[in-house]
Amino acid sequence: MLSFLAKFSAAVALLGALWALNSVQKTPIRNGQVRILRFYASVGVVLTGEAAELCYGVENARSVRMSPPVAGLYPSSSRCLQVVPEHTTHYTILAEGYDGKIAMQSLTLPVQTTPEAPPPAVSYAMAAPRPIPPIWRAVAPPSAH
Repeated sequence: MLSFLAKFSAAVALLGALWALNSVQKTPIRNGQVRILRFYASVGVVLTGEAAELCYGVENARSVRMSPPVAGLYPSSSRCLQVVPEHTTHYTILAEGYDGKIAMQSLTLPVQTTPEAPPPAVSYAMAAPRPIPPIWRAVAPPSAH
């Protein structure tokens, strides 16, 4: 009976050690300075009422905030969120590191109320070619006098 309890205790201890090792591997790396890897809009200009995506990526961040607030923000190395701005909007992303330091980047997403008129069409059609006059003339052979 004592042998069984010893083996059972050893097995439980081994399982506990494996569980602890597994949970340590899933702990995020908290070394290094917080960085914003990317922050951009999917389009250069958005029309009123249309959507655009704001994409971002952060590294070593404990939290992420955006001004004006955008729902669904969390630390990620690559993520895009949909926004529908009513007017030209200046977005600022702030990532806070585990050491309390802040990284920040900004962008402005212009909103246009009406679509721009397309540029005038340029015609590349060519005029019909004119007939080319012959450049040779009948020349009389030299006379043999």
